[in-house]
Amino acid sequence: MQPERGERPMKNILNLIYPQVCGICGEISKEDICNHCKVKIKPYKRVKKHIYLTKNYDTHMYLFDYQDIIREKILQYKFQEKTYIYHSFAKIIANDEKMCRFLKSYDIIIPVPISKKRKQKRGYNQSEIIAKILAKQVPKLEYQKDVLYKIKDTSPQSILDKENRQKNIQGAYYIKNEKKVQNKKILLFDDIYTTGATVNECSRTLKQVGAKEIGVLTLAKD
Repeated sequence: MQPERGERPMKNILNLIYPQVCGICGEISKEDICNHCKVKIKPYKRVKKHIYLTKNYDTHMYLFDYQDIIREKILQYKFQEKTYIYHSFAKIIANDEKMCRFLKSYDIIIPVPISKKRKQKRGYNQSEIIAKILAKQVPKLEYQKDVLYKIKDTSPQSILDKENRQKNIQGAYYIKNEKKVQNKKILLFDDIYTTGATVNECSRTLKQVGAKEIGVLTLAKD
């Protein structure tokens, strides 16, 4: 697709004012991830897919092992307002052939929501930003954030053990606009997969109102 008249000059001006940086090292770079950092993150890249028979979701695919530099960058993106990192993660997913095939097999992508209180405190939902970019990259994949809502301000899952994570998240989600998900193949997007309790509860809530199939995509798996 050719850029509209004036689009490229404006982009060039913005690049002069706000130079593009590598999402990993933060240095000025023509690419979202510089060549040095591509080598640095390579040991953590997995792009693995798991199929489940005992969960409320059917499939889980993730990009990285949640370790070292990947863990550091996800935490910075999530809690330290380094939102520029999102573009690098989205680019890695969009440029991976296996990931693209997975994305194309779904009708709708929904970010795992956070509570209104937590979003106000953080200023953004990290999963929303990346899910929106991915929907733009994949034809016919519809982005929806006005369907699944978190109605309980639960304790952070990261501070709980496996058993208490499941109890903590029960009944935390609510579906609005049910018709938008009925008989649809839904892809839930989140940043980290640990026990799967959060996406399992989201999936249960979606299937109760008629979602046909649910897959889960995360940046990393712990």
